[in-house]
Amino acid sequence: MCTNYNATPRDRLPSIVSAMRPPKPDWDWPHEIYNDYAAPIIRLGEDGPEVILASYAMVPKQHIPPGVKKFSTMNARAETIGEKRSYSKQWRDGQLCLVPMESFYEPCYETGVAVRWNIGMADDAPFAVAGLWRSWNEPDGSTAHSFTQITVNADEHPLMKRFHKPGDEKRSLVIVPESEYEDWLECHDPERARSYLQLYPAELMAARPAPAPPRKKKAEPNGVLF
Repeated sequence: MCTNYNATPRDRLPSIVSAMRPPKPDWDWPHEIYNDYAAPIIRLGEDGPEVILASYAMVPKQHIPPGVKKFSTMNARAETIGEKRSYSKQWRDGQLCLVPMESFYEPCYETGVAVRWNIGMADDAPFAVAGLWRSWNEPDGSTAHSFTQITVNADEHPLMKRFHKPGDEKRSLVIVPESEYEDWLECHDPERARSYLQLYPAELMAARPAPAPPRKKKAEPNGVLF
């Protein structure tokens, strides 16, 4: 499953939002997105496609009830998205979104150990993957949003089958062709929405090793590194 990705910067967001509601000037987001990070997503608003900031993972950590073991909702399996409590209502209600990105990361074990790889388009163009969003009523009275990315089986995909641990099921994010952006966002029929959940052609994608940079050492109050 994908647990982090590189978000599309403001000046490279899809043209589908340029004439509608682009992100507010004071909105900002990091390049590399992890669980609970705020990132741009595109959803269907009252006047057409719009960009909003949402937290990565359908159920943010702060909304997991006390005493409940932490669980991940960064990725929703296409096969069970209509059944799982974390996603089913939003799936039935057609709360579909696009998650714009420039690339995402997966582990490759072909050398015998996990090596982080960067996966994107062969021409380095930004793209968008299929997602689902929801709203949250916060204790301070505000409304926040969150999202998940949808994945499909990739056991037979020439590129995506190379990732994850040997013996594990192979999965892939659903990359939505640009020609289908509006159709996906406007789809309110769960059964028809499933027709969009397809693997992207491997020949249009590219991947390369991208080991994570070394973690910075932290310093104790006395200045000693640990």
